[in-house]
Amino acid sequence: MAPTNPRPPPLSSIRVIELAGLAPAPFASLLLADYGASVLRIDRPHPLAHSDPATLNPPSPHRSRRPPPTPDLLTRHKRSIALDLKNRSALALLKSLLQHADVLVDPFRPGVLESLDLDPQDLLKLNPRLIIARLTGFRREEKTEEGKRKDAYARMAGHDINYLAVSGVLSQLGRKHGPPYAPGNLLADFAGGGAMCALGVLMALFEREREGKGQVVDVSMVDGVGYLGTFLRFARRVKEVGGAERGENLLDGGAPWYEVYECKDEGGRKGYMAVGALEGRFYGEFVRGLGVEEMVKGLKREDRGKWGDLRRVLEKRFKERTRREWERVFEGTDACVTPVLGLEEMEEGGYEHRLPVGLNGSPGMEIGREEGWRGKGLAPGEGGEEVLGEWVGWKPGKDYRVEQGGLVLVERPKL
Repeated sequence: MAPTNPRPPPLSSIRVIELAGLAPAPFASLLLADYGASVLRIDRPHPLAHSDPATLNPPSPHRSRRPPPTPDLLTRHKRSIALDLKNRSALALLKSLLQHADVLVDPFRPGVLESLDLDPQDLLKLNPRLIIARLTGFRREEKTEEGKRKDAYARMAGHDINYLAVSGVLSQLGRKHGPPYAPGNLLADFAGGGAMCALGVLMALFEREREGKGQVVDVSMVDGVGYLGTFLRFARRVKEVGGAERGENLLDGGAPWYEVYECKDEGGRKGYMAVGALEGRFYGEFVRGLGVEEMVKGLKREDRGKWGDLRRVLEKRFKERTRREWERVFEGTDACVTPVLGLEEMEEGGYEHRLPVGLNGSPGMEIGREEGWRGKGLAPGEGGEEVLGEWVGWKPGKDYRVEQGGLVLVERPKL
């Protein structure tokens, strides 16, 4: 139940500057924004950025009145300004703004921030309370005492599948008779990257409350997803759970009672049911609901040699009814059997997405129905000048101006 008079969201006093990137870094700042942080994204200049549509000359129905949104869809509750960071006056604007910020999110490969004259150590001198979150794919380059490189991947380009691969986690995912299988870009980009980055920022904010100082938060997606794989590594040494080849263990598709089963087609559409009947009493309820008690009597669960026979019984039985029919059988039971819902049917059914953590006294920002299903996109310069006014009281013309599609600082003459 929501509180009657909730306090502001927990991060409502936190100011975050996000250097524009894709996937993991925007997800980290999305988490912060959803819990109340004021997030300002720094985009590249665009000819129409920071332009009043009414002043476009000549007006034309064929000409866009504002820049198109960037490909980044993780923009909920964020705003943007456009800066050319190779322009001295634009860089001066960013550095001036960083003196009033709490967090800087860096999505770049190692060395890029330094090449832009934004070395973290210099920024911490400028604002000792600043938290600089640096999110990379591979580990940052380290050297041994002999001066040799420890991480052969540090300077290489990569994506989620590559970080997942060298973390060792990818080798544990997939079916027995196929290659390892990457589940989209969920694990390294978002769980091991963006979510871990947000966690690091929160820990640094907590530490700042105690010591009064900011710091660099160093996040590697290889380390993040490797940490998520802790249980997988440990389970290899527990015979009842792991230890066999990929796809032959309790939780990776080996056990027939922890599996996804295809149902009878319904209206030309396939349906699936997910089974997670690990415990004995749940398994008992599962086979009773399925109506196969007699057929599986001689197929003991602890006998791995019988798993293939048991699987064939279950596969045949599930295909005798549609998913909806099986839903009605198992709904409200403790058989640990649920339908595999498709995103389209969930959206059409009005499914409501919520924040991952509910806070009773200081809840985060609400996710509207449309916001939970569609990324809106954010155009360079959209809403950002409001942030400049809110954070530091800057006014256009007096404190900053538009130059070639981006903002620059108005430098006052030195007395």
